[in-house]
Amino acid sequence: MPVEDLRQSPMMGHMLDALDNGEEIGHYGRLVFTMIGRHFVSNDELVELLTKDHDTDEQEMRALVQQVEEKGYSPPRRKKILEYQSQQDFPICPDPDDPDACNPYAELQFPDEVYESIQEYREERA
Repeated sequence: MPVEDLRQSPMMGHMLDALDNGEEIGHYGRLVFTMIGRHFVSNDELVELLTKDHDTDEQEMRALVQQVEEKGYSPPRRKKILEYQSQQDFPICPDPDDPDACNPYAELQFPDEVYESIQEYREERA
């Protein structure tokens, strides 16, 4: 799926715009971007997008992408995104006061494997 599919999410569009402007989106911004973006673009394209952040380098971003992929991190829920945001300066969620904003599961259509993985996790916890 092309990067433009990510723009269906206002939050991801916000981070894409910031990256295009060379802004630092913060550690947690990069983590959230990776956990979501890896389902829409190739690892190489993801690294290319992340290295637009002036506070990173390619090797560091390759390691982040690899770590997220190896650990199989699911996209974070809104609550977790807001927790991450509270720990850095860059506003990952551009409108945190809107209860419908920054919910990647409502804003984007992920591959079926993502939903299956979440369901398996919930069943294991129960």
